[in-house]
Amino acid sequence: MSSFVDECQLHAKGGNGGAGCVSFRREAHVPRGGPDGGDGGRGGDVWLVADRNVASLLAFRDFPFRRATDGGHGQGRKRHGRNGVDEIVHVPEGTVVRDRDGAVLADLVNAGDRWLAAHGGRGGHGNTRFASNRLRAPHFAEQSESGEECWHSLELKLMADVALVGFPNAGKSTLISAVSAARPKIASYPFTTLTPHLGVVRLDDGAGSAPGPGPGSGSFEMVIADVPGLIEGAAEGKGLGHQFLRHVDRARVLLVMADLAEVTNRDPHEQVDVLAAELERYDPELARRRKLVVGTKADVAHLDWHGLRLSAVTGEGVAQVLRELRLLVDEARAIDDAPGQYVVHRPEPTGVTVLRLADGVFEIVGRQALRAVALSDLTDPDALAWAQRRLESLGVSRALARNGAAEGDLVRIGDFEFTYEPD
Repeated sequence: MSSFVDECQLHAKGGNGGAGCVSFRREAHVPRGGPDGGDGGRGGDVWLVADRNVASLLAFRDFPFRRATDGGHGQGRKRHGRNGVDEIVHVPEGTVVRDRDGAVLADLVNAGDRWLAAHGGRGGHGNTRFASNRLRAPHFAEQSESGEECWHSLELKLMADVALVGFPNAGKSTLISAVSAARPKIASYPFTTLTPHLGVVRLDDGAGSAPGPGPGSGSFEMVIADVPGLIEGAAEGKGLGHQFLRHVDRARVLLVMADLAEVTNRDPHEQVDVLAAELERYDPELARRRKLVVGTKADVAHLDWHGLRLSAVTGEGVAQVLRELRLLVDEARAIDDAPGQYVVHRPEPTGVTVLRLADGVFEIVGRQALRAVALSDLTDPDALAWAQRRLESLGVSRALARNGAAEGDLVRIGDFEFTYEPD
């Protein structure tokens, strides 16, 4: 079973807030001590964090659920409930987050990039918060708010300096195994590689241009991605289609590999043209990406080719190709064309909205309206009066009148329902 997963679903659930407390001060020699109920704690949030030590989305394949902890309830003596603990979800660098409609919500490119996947619920106010000159001893408090709950699609786009582009069985896996410590499966039939592999190539001073970054003095490192082979029609999803092209998307440089020993005698120049056309159809920017074209399997070649050639088996031409790749990668890094973090920030909805449902019921939507009726006991006259004043201040009555509500119509706010009366 493959240990590399590049697509999965995530169900994120923020923690529920804690309920406010109804409590009164009860001490000797302190008559009518007044309300002292504390507020509930907020629920924890669910955060996605890009982590370079995570290689794939395997952890979500069998268990997509991630939930933060709930907030604690308020207590007497104005004691605040504990806040819930945030759930930190580690994902690979290059993870793209989409909603259920496919819209991109976040693109976590670099290690440490964070995105809030689900808000925790707010804690409810204790009865201390409702005390006023008009209401000295409120016998009600606010219930907790539920945490946000949603499904997201996660998609991994590998981060590499060089991506190997070629038809199946063009020698991509053989090359990456020859120049790095990566050990993909190698065999003499198409689609041997079904999952991407990353290999780190380290070059010393004699490998090309001026020394680049690396762990040692005068060394240069670049990451090469060996991805499943491309076939004609991949841009429309044939073969491994978009699963392949997604991992090419972030590469700074493309190494286009033409098979010089193609058993079907497909001309290598035709191979290059087909590959270029598929890249263009998938994303026109990919066709303009820096690229190096090379013929492979030079040791057993029988097709005409006048460009660069290599044999990963004998080592012929490999050093020259690595030097050329180093120059292109250096150039790309110099202008820093790698994508940065991309996160969609949507303002939190404010106010209230009136919806008229098919059964004639008017539904009030809005976080503030929900909080106005989220009281512990709406059968309490004081609690009901407070909720009415709060809804009136939010403009609920005016909004219902504008939407054609008539006396006797049923109005729903969350789980709370009442009959509309214009006055």
